[in-house]
Amino acid sequence: MTEQDLIYALALQHVPKIGATTAKKLINHCGSAEAVLKEKKANLLRIDGIGTITIEGLFDAIHVEEAENELQFIKDNNIKAHYFTEDTYPEKLKHCIDGPLVLFQSGKINLNKKHIISIVGTRKITTNGIAFCEKLVEALSPYNPVIVSGFAYGTDITAQKAAIKHNLQTIGCLAHGLNQIYPKAHKKYVADVENHGGFFTDFWSTDVFDRNNFLKRNRIIAGLSEATIVIESAEKGGSLVTADIANSYDREVFAVPGRITDSQSVGCNNLIKFQKAHLLSDPLDVPYLLNWQLENDASTGSATKPVVQKQLFVELEPDEKTIYNYLKENDKELLDVIAFDCGIPTFKLAGILLNMELKGVVRPLPGKLFEVI
Repeated sequence: MTEQDLIYALALQHVPKIGATTAKKLINHCGSAEAVLKEKKANLLRIDGIGTITIEGLFDAIHVEEAENELQFIKDNNIKAHYFTEDTYPEKLKHCIDGPLVLFQSGKINLNKKHIISIVGTRKITTNGIAFCEKLVEALSPYNPVIVSGFAYGTDITAQKAAIKHNLQTIGCLAHGLNQIYPKAHKKYVADVENHGGFFTDFWSTDVFDRNNFLKRNRIIAGLSEATIVIESAEKGGSLVTADIANSYDREVFAVPGRITDSQSVGCNNLIKFQKAHLLSDPLDVPYLLNWQLENDASTGSATKPVVQKQLFVELEPDEKTIYNYLKENDKELLDVIAFDCGIPTFKLAGILLNMELKGVVRPLPGKLFEVI
C-alpha cells in the first residue's frame, strides 16, 4: 500500500471508539480507510450497528496528524507495517475478526509455510515447568516451528530462549509500542529475538503503557498460531485468557497437567477437566495431533505417531475396561458416541477418559475423538 493509504489506515486505527472489528466493517462498506474518513456522517450511520457514539470524533483532524507522526516513527526505525488485507499480513491472523487493522513488526520474521505455535503460561514458572518447556521446544525443533509468546517473565522468555537455542524462529508479541521494551530486564534478549524472528504489536509509539494492554495483546498471540500451549497457570491468569481466545478462534489448545496440590497447575488442570484443552504429557503429542510432517514422512501423507511405551499390567476400573474394549474394537470414536454406545453419561465419561489418558491407555484426537494407544 502507498504511504498515503497507510496514513488513512493509521488514522482510522487512532480513533478511540473504533476497534479493529468495527474499522474493518466500515472499510468493507466504504471500500478503504480513506473512503471511511471522507464519507458523510449520515451515510455511515445507515450501516447496521454503527451509531453516533461509535463514530464520535471520527472526522477530527488530529487522527491524520497523529498518523503522519507515527508513520515518521515507522520509517525512522525501520519498522514494517502490515495492513490486514495485504499478503504480508500473517495468514492465520487474517481469519480473526478482531485482528489488528495495522500490525507493526521489527526483526526478520518469515511465516511462509511455517508451523506456528504459541507457548504461554505463568510468570512464576516452576523448575518442572521450565524443564518441560525446554524439552517441548527441543522435541519440536525437527519440525522447524515458529515459537510465539509474550516476551514476559517466566514461561514466555523460557520458551523464546529455548527457540533461540535450537535456532528456531521466535516472535515476541508486545503490549506496547516498538519504542520500548517491557520488562526492562529483557532488553538483553532483544537482539537475539530479532535475529531469530522479531516482534509484533498493534500499539503505537505514543500509546500509554497499561496492564490492560496485555489482554489485548493476547489475541495476537492466539491468532498467529495453529495451537496454543499452556505450560503452567494458576487458577486465574493471562495465559488462560489466551487459551479462551484460541478456542474462540477454533484453534487447538494444549495444557500440561500437574498435581492437584500445585497452585501453578490449577489453571491447566481446569482447562483439561472442562475439555478446553488437550492433555499434553508428551511433547510429540503436538505434531501428532496437529498432523505435522517431517520431510522424510511426507510420502506417508500423515504425521509420525509418537511411540508411547504403555504401562504393563495397568489396572483399569470396570467402566475403563468397557471403554478400552470399545475403542479397541472401533479404532477411534467421538466422545458423544462413546458415551451413548457404552451407556456412560457424557459428564462422567470425560473424567474417566482423563484418567485413562493419565494411565497411558487412550489418546485424545482433534474434534473430541479418542483412540486406544
